[in-house]
Amino acid sequence: QVRLVESGGGLVQSGASLRLSCLASGLTFTNYVMGWFRQAPGKEREFVAGISGSGRTTKYADAVKGRFTISRDNAKNTVYLQMNSLKPEDTDVYYCAADRRPFSVIKEDHASYEFWGQGTQVTVSS
Repeated sequence: QVRLVESGGGLVQSGASLRLSCLASGLTFTNYVMGWFRQAPGKEREFVAGISGSGRTTKYADAVKGRFTISRDNAKNTVYLQMNSLKPEDTDVYYCAADRRPFSVIKEDHASYEFWGQGTQVTVSS
């Protein structure tokens, strides 16, 4: 049974940094693309960043490029999202996700991801 558990969210001021973590179990972690998404109430889940199984390839949404960094530690079955220069518009629930298939490419469509964490709230005050 695949399980993803996020941590690291919180309330910060504009300009601050946070690091989210997502611990995965129940899958051969290194074989899967991992993604971070975010969702506000009443809105569709939106792609934030993705990383290949090896960690060599990453992809970012334009809104976070240059501020957020996705990384992974395959020895720890953990994917991270380092968020710098946070803005109030980054306020959302953040989810990590594992691709539906192993050995895939990074995709921005949330429907391509089958396994999801419970989400962690990030709130940025102005």
